[in-house]
Amino acid sequence: MPTLRIGSRGSQLALWQANHVASLLREKGHAVEIQIIKTTGDKITDVPLSKVGTKGMFTKEIEEALTDGSIDIAVHSLKDLPTELLGDFELAAIMKREDVRDAFVSAKYKSIDELPKSARVGTSSLRRQAQIHAIRPDLQLHPLRGNVDTRLRKLDEGEYDAIILAAAGLNRLGRTELVRELIAPEKMCPAAGQGALAIEIRKGECETRTHLAFLDDHDARATTTCERAALNALGGGCQVPIGAYATYVDRSLHIIAVVARPDGTEILRAEKTGTDPDRLGNAVGIELMNKGAQQILFDVYKSGAAVPEQP
Repeated sequence: MPTLRIGSRGSQLALWQANHVASLLREKGHAVEIQIIKTTGDKITDVPLSKVGTKGMFTKEIEEALTDGSIDIAVHSLKDLPTELLGDFELAAIMKREDVRDAFVSAKYKSIDELPKSARVGTSSLRRQAQIHAIRPDLQLHPLRGNVDTRLRKLDEGEYDAIILAAAGLNRLGRTELVRELIAPEKMCPAAGQGALAIEIRKGECETRTHLAFLDDHDARATTTCERAALNALGGGCQVPIGAYATYVDRSLHIIAVVARPDGTEILRAEKTGTDPDRLGNAVGIELMNKGAQQILFDVYKSGAAVPEQP
């Protein structure tokens, strides 16, 4: 069998993910190489992600390597992928999900509720910021960039009283020692696709797709497809204040989705149950638009260009 070349970002977490996939492929008899690719999001480290404004900031250069044939497969955190892939690509596998929840991480405090008034909290996303403000409007929210080790170091050095990170990344890296609370999705709705790894290939490469088929998880594909359909209906990317969380309940899909103002003063919620992931996600997105999500997103973008027309 030919060697499979994996493209990955160079962060500790991205390399863990790439090596995890490589290990599973090697168990099936494949020779595997990992190529590190620096993305736009890796190069811009001094600006909050929500202000970068580049779609696919963690994927563009990796997809370019797929296009020119220098890699065969790309391993991504699914939440980093735009909801609409370019026509040259497809997702060959969405792997079994890790914990989808956000984690409250602190050396001193046990939960968001226990933080003292005006405590400093670090977070990298408007979605988290908005939902924290809704719970505790008195807290001071500050941008938090860098890899997991860098973020934990900043916490240890006292720059923050607490930080909010995805539980999945902390679990994968074995850095759960300061996790004090796993925040329920009903309290802090996760990002669409959070906790899932996606494997992207060039469209139509049947042999590569066949090699990767064993990594595709039915439940993960259905739930994340539903979440991403909701995000797509709202015209949002991974750095806007939108959350979506789908689960299986009695063989049906159930999705909760939120759109929030970054200051937490307004949070719109919708939930639905159904069987078709795309239709269900789209329906909950449309319901949020009808409730006023378009105005919130318009205000976030300061332009209606990235927000779909009211259905």
